Amino acid sequence: MKPNRQESLRQKKQAEDALFEATVSMRNVDECRSFLRDLCTPAELQALVDRWQVVNLLQQDFPYRQIHEMTGVSVTTVGRVARFLSDGFGGYRTALSRTNSAKQSRNSRIAQ
Repeated sequence: MKPNRQESLRQKKQAEDALFEATVSMRNVDECRSFLRDLCTPAELQALVDRWQVVNLLQQDFPYRQIHEMTGVSVTTVGRVARFLSDGFGGYRTALSRTNSAKQSRNSRIAQ
């Protein structure tokens, strides 16, 4: 957050909505990759990738310390991701559900 930014809650929501609309307008993984590489610094993008890896490892019931050893992500961050996975806004759960459904669909097409 920028400490001197004088922005109302309404303005903040509008700015967030504009970003989220841009994000969902991406049509495939390559477009999304390009957008996020333009939007984020390499460190910011790596932090997002790390958190998504942590989500998947938590779903596989790996212990926090083992996730830390596997990914290099701090145990504190692993705990934060776990907290949002269980008590957050539901975004991780939605993404997990949709990506798992897409994987299952692809796998069933390949098996046919």
